Amino acid sequence: MVHTPGCPHVAVLSGRLATALSRVGGTVPEVTLEEITDPDDAARRGFHGSPALLVDGVDAFAGPDAPTGFACRTYRTETGIEGAPSVEQLVATLTERGCR
Repeated sequence: MVHTPGCPHVAVLSGRLATALSRVGGTVPEVTLEEITDPDDAARRGFHGSPALLVDGVDAFAGPDAPTGFACRTYRTETGIEGAPSVEQLVATLTERGCR
């Protein structure tokens, strides 16, 4: 996971990711936290907002036209706009990307 300093949604994404990984089963991939320190770092790395889940180095929830920036990020979930993808969205994404 990649995030900005003090992002309040890192804990939410961490918890949901742990639940999703337990549902997907199989070999648990390594999960690391990495901090984007400033706007230049965000631009250099093509960061799409905090928190972001990278799977094999690719932002799992950013579309091709997603803007980059040193900013908070929201996700459209089944229950509305939230600061992290839902467990169901994480399970679907992890499964699609072969995390089993």
